[in-house]
This record gives sequence, structure tokens and C-alpha cells, in this order.
Amino acid sequence: MQCSYYDAGSCRSCTLMGQPHGLQVADKERHVRSMLGPDVRWLPPVVGPESGFRNKAKMVVGGTVDRPTLGILDRAGGGVDLQGCGLYPPELSRIFPVLEAFVTTAGLTPYSVPERTGELKNVLVTLSPDGELMVRFVLRSQESVARIRKHLPALGDVAVVSANILPEHKAVVEGPLEIPLTERQTLRMTVNGIDLHLRPQSFFQTNTAVASALYRQAVQWVDEVAPASLWDLYCGVGGFALHCAAPGRAVTGIEVSAEAIVSAEASRDELGLDGVSFAAGDATAFALGAGSAPEMVIVNPPRRGIGHELAAWLEGSGVRHVVYSSCNAESLARDLAAMPSLRPTRARLLDMFPQTTHYEAITVLERPSRTGSSAR
Repeated sequence: MQCSYYDAGSCRSCTLMGQPHGLQVADKERHVRSMLGPDVRWLPPVVGPESGFRNKAKMVVGGTVDRPTLGILDRAGGGVDLQGCGLYPPELSRIFPVLEAFVTTAGLTPYSVPERTGELKNVLVTLSPDGELMVRFVLRSQESVARIRKHLPALGDVAVVSANILPEHKAVVEGPLEIPLTERQTLRMTVNGIDLHLRPQSFFQTNTAVASALYRQAVQWVDEVAPASLWDLYCGVGGFALHCAAPGRAVTGIEVSAEAIVSAEASRDELGLDGVSFAAGDATAFALGAGSAPEMVIVNPPRRGIGHELAAWLEGSGVRHVVYSSCNAESLARDLAAMPSLRPTRARLLDMFPQTTHYEAITVLERPSRTGSSAR
């Protein structure tokens, strides 16, 4: 992939830009193999397009009201416009000029990091597989919310719009308060024929095509075991739980975000899945407080991993099979070291983030049978 921003030195976010895509994938696979150790059977890596793959844009707003920029900030805190970034598909990037004009129309003063003045910090855009858009304005305060609401027709055909309030001066993308500005508050993300409902503050993988393959792989491994009970810890909007639902199987999804659980329950109800339940809460606290363990567990934690407490619980739980989906091989390796009885037997690299060193890896962990051999 060729990038004029990278070549000009104005953006170096894609640290592998210019390297052949096949070489990128091979290097990532070598890295994750070194983390998981020997005796793991590796499936072929999942590779999608090397450009135009992102379903989400996190655009920092810089410049002025009359001449805003959408992209990143340089070292001095000035705006660098990246509206032509090749990571975004045309269906998503088409909204960028509209948003640029909207900043001026609604009088949204871009936030200045060096001076700590202004209102509009970031604009977050998400694209659904059906081509619908969600737009979120990350603001310093609620001062400009009324103006955004007044000028909403200028955005055109946008399905979901909200304002997120981030008053603190710190390097985070969004704040805790979300103010809906449209009647619709969810974006329908159809993956493998399953409608997942994405609310503004819910997590969803940034690469829809590769995420679809991730869920299909998990379903294959779960169905091989055919557990009567399954936990999906860190379930988000319910992607793994809803994909792995089956007649006679009790599936429980746990996620700390109450908003994500609302989305997951909406999908479950639409699908009529009586055997699937969701609850908002901490995954570790849920496991430690449960009266009994399920037959199988899926974990899909953030970059920090599941941590020592949950790993220790899984080690001593008697659960024979765990599917672990990880976006950080280092934390995955630490977690595996804390539960040595659960051995990775099969694994797969998924190139979720081309042009960077980041990737997703999924592995199935199996507890050796009494005869000393692992179930395959």
C-alpha cells in the first residue's frame, strides 16, 4: 500500500507502511508463534484487504472554525488533515468533507491542546456493513450541543448522531457522558447473518471482514466440543455468545459496559435465543462468585489480558476447553503461564490491523485428559 501522508512524513501511525503485506503477515505470525510456544497446530492466517478495511475513523479535530482539519495532531499540537487516508473505504470517507463543513456551519471551535481552549476535540465515525453511519462529536462541554442539534440536517443521511462530553485535558478518545442527538441510538452491524446492535460507547472490531472470520473460527471450535454450558467473558455487544448459541446450550455473556449489554440483549431478543443470557459486570468477579463452572469458556479481553485472578480461577476450575481471543500476544503469554494445565493446541493469526504491528490471535486451550493426551 502506498500512502502520500506517510511518504511526506506527515503521518507515521502505520509503522509498517511500505512493507509488502505478505511480509507483514508472516512477521506477525512468527511473533505470535514465539509467544505460544511449541506443540501448537497453526491454521492458515486470516488475511483481508490491506487498505480500505477500517469501519471506524477516530479523527482529531484541529485548525480553526473556518479551516478545520480532521486527522491527527503534530508534535506542536497543530492539526494534520488526513481525510484522504487509504485505510478508510469510500463509504466512510465520503462523510469527511461534510463533517469539515459542519464544523464551520455549527460554529464548533476546535480544541487547542497547547492552549487548552476550544470545544470540539474528536469526531468518531463508524460504518455499518449496510453503509449506514454513526457520528459522534467529542466535546469539552455541553456548550455547543444545542448548535449541533440545530444544524443536524446539514449532515445529510447519517443514521446515529451523538455528543460525547470529555471535559478533562488528557490523552483519551472519549468521555463517560453520551448525549443522543437522533431518535436512533444504535447502528446495525450485520456479521455472518447476525445483527449486532452497536451503541455509541460499545466496542466493535475495526475490521468487519476479519471479525467475521474470527467469530466463525470460534463457532467451529465450540461446536466441536458441543458444550451444554458456555460463558463468553468480556462479551461486548455479544458477538461470540450470539454466534455460538445452539439448541440445548446455555450461553452466558458478561461485559462491564451496561450499554453493550443492552445492545447484546436486543440482538438476542430479535434472534429469539431463549438459552442466551447477558449481564453487566466484571468478568473476574463473575467467575469468582459463580457457584459452578461451565463446560467451556470464551475470553476476549482488552489488551491487558484476563489477569492473574481470572487465569488462576480457570486453572483451578476444571473447565476443559477455553477459547482465548487476544489482541496482545504478550499479555496472552502471561495469562497462559498462569494456567499451565490449559494448553494451547490450535491457533490462528488474524490480520485485523494491516500496516501496523498489531493483530488478533485466537487459540483453543485444552486440559489434558486423564490418559495424558489432549482432546483434538
